[in-house]
Amino acid sequence: MRAIIVSSPGGPDALTLSTLPDLELGAHDIRVEVAAAGVNRADIMQRQGHYPSPAGAPQWPGLEVSGVVIEVGDDVTRFGIGDRVCALLSGGGYATEAVVHEDLALLVPLSMDLIDAAALPEALATVWSNVFMDAELQPGETLLAHGGGSGIGTTTIQLARLLDARVAVTAGSAEKLAVCESLGAEVLINYREQDFVAEITAATDGRGADVILDIMGGSYAARNIEAVAVNGRIMVIANQSGEPATFDPFRLMQKRARYWGTTLRARSHAEKVAIMRSLESAVWPWIASGEFRPVIDDRFSFANAADAHRRLEASAHVGKIVLVP
Repeated sequence: MRAIIVSSPGGPDALTLSTLPDLELGAHDIRVEVAAAGVNRADIMQRQGHYPSPAGAPQWPGLEVSGVVIEVGDDVTRFGIGDRVCALLSGGGYATEAVVHEDLALLVPLSMDLIDAAALPEALATVWSNVFMDAELQPGETLLAHGGGSGIGTTTIQLARLLDARVAVTAGSAEKLAVCESLGAEVLINYREQDFVAEITAATDGRGADVILDIMGGSYAARNIEAVAVNGRIMVIANQSGEPATFDPFRLMQKRARYWGTTLRARSHAEKVAIMRSLESAVWPWIASGEFRPVIDDRFSFANAADAHRRLEASAHVGKIVLVP
């Protein structure tokens, strides 16, 4: 098979298309002929040498794929050869084939483009587990999503609106905010020009956001605590600021708020399976009906994987970027 490996940690040009032996298939595994692989910030960190694949996983990037099942393990019961699937991986998605445990894959509805389906697993699993399973966002509550124009952001907006929550977003341009508005966001904050604490406070009559989904981390910590409502939940899923968090614990105590950091890749197999089962029952009907659709920014060939990484790093994208073999 062909795979995009990291020849040595570094910039986008460290991504090299190579030929590798096929992966072994376990009893509960399926082999997927990859139609597309989603591109994520974690892939950039891995390329830079900061976020290696966990033990036992392929050591090249790629946390999600879509494609067609071409082989099944002896004990597989959920899928058969020819099924269209998308899957959550711990690594190895940037390849023409991927091997994944059957419990971490889901059928792609026939109504959905198979390449676009590569944009589903990582963003959906991240948003659903953090905002809805852990933070338990409720209908009528206000959610503030930082990076509203990102793959995570566009996913969050749609899911929150489908569950009748009010959505506020931050983004860095009028164009990105326009996309967020088209997806259902009501409070639109240009973080380059506006103070998101003041804006979310005004938009909620002084109450603040019930749930904040934060991709920025350190530099936003104290401001998020000011922006969150009493008994609110701040879910930190990335540290794109690259800075340590500094805040007054007493202010968090006054809000009786939770400041909660999570990652998806490091979760146990059982936890990931629980997330995928919850997605299958709660979210997949919206995908089948077309009520939820991933926002696709662009498709890049494997040969142009470096350009895909450059676009993501520059934050020039709106929605998800996918790689197509």
